[in-house]
Amino acid sequence: MSSPLVIRNLTSRPIEVKRCEYHGIAPSLSQGGFTNITQNVTSLFRNATSPAAPQVVEPTESFVHEDVSIRIDPFKSLTTEIRPQSANETLHLIFETEGEQHRLETPTPTSNSTTLKPLADNPRFNYTAVHLAEHCHLTLYSSANLSSWMRFFKDDTPLSALSIPGTHNSPTCHRALPSVRCQATSPPEQLDNGVRFFDIRVQPEAPLDPTNDRLILVHGVFPISLTGNKYLRDLLHEVYAFLDRNPTETVIMSLKREGTGNATDAQLSRILRDHYAADSNRWFTAPRIPYLGEARGKIVLLRRFALEDGLKQEWGGAGWGIDAENWADNTPNATCPSGDVCVQDFYEVLETVNIEKKIQYSQEHLERAAKCVCSLPAQDQLATPPPKQPFFINFLTASNFWKVGCWPEKIAAKLNPAIVDFLCRKHHESADQAESAGDGSTGIVVCDWVGHKGNWDLVRCIVGMNAKLEMREHRL
Repeated sequence: MSSPLVIRNLTSRPIEVKRCEYHGIAPSLSQGGFTNITQNVTSLFRNATSPAAPQVVEPTESFVHEDVSIRIDPFKSLTTEIRPQSANETLHLIFETEGEQHRLETPTPTSNSTTLKPLADNPRFNYTAVHLAEHCHLTLYSSANLSSWMRFFKDDTPLSALSIPGTHNSPTCHRALPSVRCQATSPPEQLDNGVRFFDIRVQPEAPLDPTNDRLILVHGVFPISLTGNKYLRDLLHEVYAFLDRNPTETVIMSLKREGTGNATDAQLSRILRDHYAADSNRWFTAPRIPYLGEARGKIVLLRRFALEDGLKQEWGGAGWGIDAENWADNTPNATCPSGDVCVQDFYEVLETVNIEKKIQYSQEHLERAAKCVCSLPAQDQLATPPPKQPFFINFLTASNFWKVGCWPEKIAAKLNPAIVDFLCRKHHESADQAESAGDGSTGIVVCDWVGHKGNWDLVRCIVGMNAKLEMREHRL
């Protein structure tokens, strides 16, 4: 007998299964009647859907159905009596929230998520389901419009409280040398699909020429494209265009100097200040983590470089940009001296067997973020800096140039599904028993190769983990 289906509700409202519909080859009622039918749940949980989570099509006429009442409370898991078995049948489930019904239908065989179909016009709620067939596990998230998901949060939300999808070496989507390319999609596509943290490495083209402000996009000592240099200025135009279309959003941009040549951090900081980040309408450069309201429509500067002496006097002598200068190298867990960043950035996966160690470190950092409980100030306190809660930055990235099995896309092919599985089944699972176990945040999760072949499930899961924080905000 197959394992029973576990349903986990990671939304802020109770959800109830109201109806099971069975489609396909009718079972023999002489073998135990409808009780046996309910144990032949099917290929809904055998395949997966498009990661863009398209809505499913209208079902065919069902041959039998059962009205049920299976309630799953917010942030709880429930083992049901539904036991997926037959490949000859498919199952459609009707879920209900506050009188509004949604149908989950047989997925199409491309990935793991699907959007539930509302059964009424103008629905108040929208849901995404992620099914993990191997574990007979179904997780329900509140669906978000990924191009503007930050609009649901109040202006006085500290940015460090949010679960934020990010990308590593974000613009490296071009044809490039092995281990240089880390992304399957362009930065604009990443932004449209929910990414709000960019990891950028640059090299000043002519650091001694004050008239030349060009910053080359690089990864290590290599340019990010074999067809010619790509530049930060063009990338910023794409980010500005996105923020103009979506003014409720912000983009945290980590900037670091890499590449060849003799440029210094001080020279990079001068170029950025004089030619890029001087516009306070476009950039947030205060040396602290902002509230969301302060950052909307702007790029938030997270600097991984030292400042020239003049910039050290900015903001009343506090410096310029969020300070991540002294970032521990190749670490499973470290906090920058500024206290603003707690990072997992273990990247030396020299053999494929070490990918499991990387998965372990990534999961442990997710749990560190999940235990935090954000202090939510009142709206009239917006001018007061938020409590000292760091950015938990969690790199799901690693590589070994000399081993094909450890190139970024190979590691991502193992690590990304493992983290989806962890988020759906285990992340913040203590909250199923303890109401005050933390907000369940993921922190900033920095990924390689998200969106590959349209698969944005990892991003959807990360954004979905904001549900408990959103519930707390709306109770105030």
